[in-house]
Amino acid sequence: MSHSEAQQFLKENEVKYILAQFVDIHGSAKTKSVPAEHYKTVVTDGAGFAGFAIWGMGMTPNVDADYMAVGDPSTLSLVPWQPGYARIACDGHTHGKPHEYDTRVVLKKQLEQITARGWTFYTGMEPEFSLLRKVEGKILPADPGDTLSKPCYDYKGLSRARVFLERLSESLRAVGIDVYQIDHEDANGQFEINYTFTDALTSCDHYTFFKMGAAEIAAELGLICSFMPKPFSNRPGNGLHIHMSIGDGKRNLFEDKSDKNGLALSKLAYHWTAGLLKHAPALAALCCPTVNSYKRLVVGRSLTGTTWAPAYICYGGNNRSGMIRSPGGRLELRLPDASCNAYLATAAVIAAGMDGVNNELDPGAPNNDNLYDYSQAQLDAAGIRVLPQNLHEALVALEKDEVIRAALGPVVDEFLRLKHME
Repeated sequence: MSHSEAQQFLKENEVKYILAQFVDIHGSAKTKSVPAEHYKTVVTDGAGFAGFAIWGMGMTPNVDADYMAVGDPSTLSLVPWQPGYARIACDGHTHGKPHEYDTRVVLKKQLEQITARGWTFYTGMEPEFSLLRKVEGKILPADPGDTLSKPCYDYKGLSRARVFLERLSESLRAVGIDVYQIDHEDANGQFEINYTFTDALTSCDHYTFFKMGAAEIAAELGLICSFMPKPFSNRPGNGLHIHMSIGDGKRNLFEDKSDKNGLALSKLAYHWTAGLLKHAPALAALCCPTVNSYKRLVVGRSLTGTTWAPAYICYGGNNRSGMIRSPGGRLELRLPDASCNAYLATAAVIAAGMDGVNNELDPGAPNNDNLYDYSQAQLDAAGIRVLPQNLHEALVALEKDEVIRAALGPVVDEFLRLKHME
């Protein structure tokens, strides 16, 4: 969007303020409210922040220059739940250059090795969340009647949350985020809103916007929208399954209908899969970044008899018990949870996947068994590793993963420092 087009957009939509928005290392949205008349400043010099006051920017209060959030004009959009406001996603800059601790900048750097080949990396994110209420100090599902032992796809649970779900989905659709289905998930008070896949950077921008809208719309209704990975110990947790593929502008390079395994995957997709499997323990730290995350990834079943979280490092076709599922011609990484920084997790996924591509790694044969029924002896015989079962184990794996650390740069050291403290 050119400067004149942006000015016309702001005028026509009676925008008074622009939220110059970026995320910290945890993926939490940070903003400054800038009067619309100063739009040009946001996309040139940027909005200024004291960087040391932001989690994970690697900055000090006495030496470093200000952290400048420079707006990406292509992301300018309205904020439907906040009339009179627009939002623009920003890249962090210091000393006039992209800041290497800013996770949107880190992702853009990783994407360069894909675009250099004339490819586009596409992702589709499936955010799960819990809609809750606070009653006498207790956190409970928003709907008091949402008590079924197997509530997945329940009509009543979906219907009674419709005011929130409609407001959120309509807000997303108003800014071009194409919501195509909404459902009640497998835990009481748990929902998922699906929207169309797009290029990986835009997908992360959309996820951040999704979380901003979900939190504020819930608050206006007196509710809490939580992306906590495992809010209830006896129910399934909140994942962020990421579907992925690579295209060249003409075709899906992950698809090959002649695939002998019947998964419709190409050699490129298999190499990418092998990279994800090789680096799975380190990816866990960035995709599942909280202590609570590992209550979701634990080996075992949920009370509902269904679990949507992987525990085993393997892949298969329509197999939801492994880390990677192939619905046909694309991959679904089931590892991430809804608390992750989507930019950082996606950057790590690219680093791992491209390691597999560059070195033509082989993922081995797919496994379509129900791995939750496997004994330890069967897992050992099949050579299937278990994902880290606590944050410390995942952090140690990340420390040892030279490929991921080299690809992502110093933000990894900052991430490790903060997470070891946690």
